[in-house]
Formats: sequence, C-alpha cells, structure tokens
Amino acid sequence: MFHLRVDPASGEPIFEQIAFQVKGAVARGELAAGDKLPSVRELARDLVVNPNTVVRAYQTLEQDGVIIRRQGAGCFVREGGTNLSEVARSRELDELVRRAVTESFHLGFGPGEIRKAVDRAVRELRFPRGGKKS
Repeated sequence: MFHLRVDPASGEPIFEQIAFQVKGAVARGELAAGDKLPSVRELARDLVVNPNTVVRAYQTLEQDGVIIRRQGAGCFVREGGTNLSEVARSRELDELVRRAVTESFHLGFGPGEIRKAVDRAVRELRFPRGGKKS
C-alpha cells in the first residue's frame, strides 16, 4: 500500500497534493487498476485534513479519469486512462512540459540538466505492456 503525506505549509492546495500523489502511485505501479482507495473519512483522519478536502481530491481524480467511484463501495483505480482525444492529450503534454521547463529555467538549470531530470522521472514510471515508453 502507498502512503500519502501532505504539507500544509506548501503553496500547493492540499487536495492537489493528494490527487498528485495518487496519480504518482498509479504511474509508479504502487496502485493498480481495481485497487481500492481509502474512504474519505479514513484518509481525512490519517492526513488530519477536512473530509471535504479529500472529497475534492477524489473528484479531481475522477474527472481526470484516474479513479472511478462506485456507489456504496468506494473509489477504485480505473482501468485504462483518460478519455481525451490524442490531439487533446498532446496539447496537455506540451503545456505540462512547457511549464516544467520554464520553472526549471527560472531555478537556474540548463537544457542538459533538465533533460536528465525528465529522463529520471520517466524511468520511475511503470508503463503497461504495449505502452509507449520510447
């Protein structure tokens, strides 16, 4: 099982921290399709946050196609992925990379260091068989 941690002092909203950590756990293979997430109350208690914060994180994950909510049963990691078209996915990827590269530039990193960091991040991910890891 994976463990979540939140940093209340971070500038990033707690619900986004939770959502990103769940996405990361899925990407690294720590959570697989069909795995059940903790209940809202359980996770709120463990993280010492308001249950509404966990609800918002789970709503974000559901909207992003990462989890599916089953009435009365809980939230589960969804099989597959996003329902976005290839064009929309490519646009999202380009925007994410632009943001990361821009922030890296402002931290004082050069192109080689940025490429190495991206390569390290990709190596941490667990791609499904037939997935595009190239």
